[in-house]
Amino acid sequence: MTDWEERARAAQARFEDGAARLPTDGEERQRQLTRMGNAAWAAGLSQLMLGRREAAREWLVRAAETYRESWPEAPPASWGRPIGAVKSRLIAGDLDGARGDARWALDAGAAEAESPIGRYAAAIAQLVLGADDDAAALAGSLQHAESVPPAVTDSLAALAARDAVAYEVAIRELVADFEARDAYLEDTPVADTVLALQALAAERWIVIALDSAVLPA
Repeated sequence: MTDWEERARAAQARFEDGAARLPTDGEERQRQLTRMGNAAWAAGLSQLMLGRREAAREWLVRAAETYRESWPEAPPASWGRPIGAVKSRLIAGDLDGARGDARWALDAGAAEAESPIGRYAAAIAQLVLGADDDAAALAGSLQHAESVPPAVTDSLAALAARDAVAYEVAIRELVADFEARDAYLEDTPVADTVLALQALAAERWIVIALDSAVLPA
């Protein structure tokens, strides 16, 4: 059994320790901010698994803000940061914030990125903004991309098409993918991508009930 109380405590301690030792500028600052964003993300998901939605929202929004703060000094094409920010806000239920971070990703050139991860960031951003046709085109460009799981690509395409049947198949495959993993970011076994996509599905009146150890009850 996962001790979510201990994971939440440890993640919050990592964030606070990082904040206390945050460099003033340069390469190490953006690295430290990314580590802090990851810790806040883990704290938020741990709180969510404990059923503490307000605490989860607070930490997930903090994660999004920290990822964005790290962006100006990050290496080019650090698309994991806007992806993390948008997903954190979607899970937190902060749709206005998610729209702001979606525009950030697109303004940074995610839709034109050579890397599949950049176009993945853009696809999520377009879905957040309701530009489903653009999201569909981006999802199509991710077919056979090794860095994006097929179940993620299929879920994006199904949401862009507002196809509830195809979405249910894809999202259940993605849950199974998370359940089969041996390692998780920050050692936090939560299907965060599933939670973010479920928020986008609900915005399209697609509601699929899911039950898994990697999802909150």
